[in-house]
Amino acid sequence: MKKLRVALLVHEDFLPPDDLGELPEKEREHYKTEHAVHQALLELGHEPHYVAVSDDLGPIRGILHGWKPDVSFNLIMEFRNIGALQVHIASYLELLGASFTGCNSAGILLTRDKVLSKKILRFHRIRTPRFALFRQGRVVRKPAALRFPLIVKSKSEEASLGISQASIVRSEEKLAERVAFIHENVEPEALAEEYIEGRELTVSVLGNERLTTFPPWELFFRNLPESSEAIATERAKFDLAYQKRAGIENGPADPMPDDIAHRIATLARRVYRACSLSGYARVDLRLTEEEKLYVIEVNATPDLSRDEDLALSAAKAGIPYERLIQRILNLGIRYQAPWSGWG
Repeated sequence: MKKLRVALLVHEDFLPPDDLGELPEKEREHYKTEHAVHQALLELGHEPHYVAVSDDLGPIRGILHGWKPDVSFNLIMEFRNIGALQVHIASYLELLGASFTGCNSAGILLTRDKVLSKKILRFHRIRTPRFALFRQGRVVRKPAALRFPLIVKSKSEEASLGISQASIVRSEEKLAERVAFIHENVEPEALAEEYIEGRELTVSVLGNERLTTFPPWELFFRNLPESSEAIATERAKFDLAYQKRAGIENGPADPMPDDIAHRIATLARRVYRACSLSGYARVDLRLTEEEKLYVIEVNATPDLSRDEDLALSAAKAGIPYERLIQRILNLGIRYQAPWSGWG
């Protein structure tokens, strides 16, 4: 295997200290993705070099023109502390003609905007919940085509930011209250979509032209209070004590008929292509009791931690973490943008 010079692009807030072992466990968790990828690159025999970025693209230009890496490993999830600006990291790398891992700028742009991605899915006749967008300063009124209950969330933020049990609303009054909460605490555009009851599944996809889907992963709610809905709230994702009390676990999906598993894999690949994705991504689904599949969200930049869905489902498919990182590197180097060769 050829030794590669890898510029490891991270947000400056997630640049791990030299000795991670000296930190308490909770603080080590903060850097787990960046550290895991760095260690995997070392174990693969490559030469990684951290590049910390916050509100200035200069460090990226400097490393590309000075050190001249073979590929950049892009782990930056926001720019100027704004998640919606994440796309411009990929755009800048494309402008500079650099090879980089993860999704291209078009795919990030189309999926980071949940309203836009849903419109694309509906155009391709891919089932997704009906929805409405509420902008700040406008009257909040449910369109006649939407049916309660609805779930209210941010239009562009990820990691379940702003989602709680109160996000599920069953009246005009509660809808207005929750939209106002999103406007005041998260962003000026709130998305309300029909709440789909069912199994919470994710499917990870790897590839550019030829796609690999990994086994579906499921979020289990084994001990939720009767008044709570089985949704991936911010608390359910990040509060370890709450996860333990509510019996929230993430793991291989419960057994399902082969035809449903095939439909899930086929749907994930359709979504990936419809949204112009590359590198790797995750598709979030709901499977109803009637065996209908709904695409809830598409994440073009899912977490690459060892203990998150993508890596775990890859391992279930027989691809250990280091080999997964190598495959992601290879995809970044080989990716050919649609405009390659123009001019």
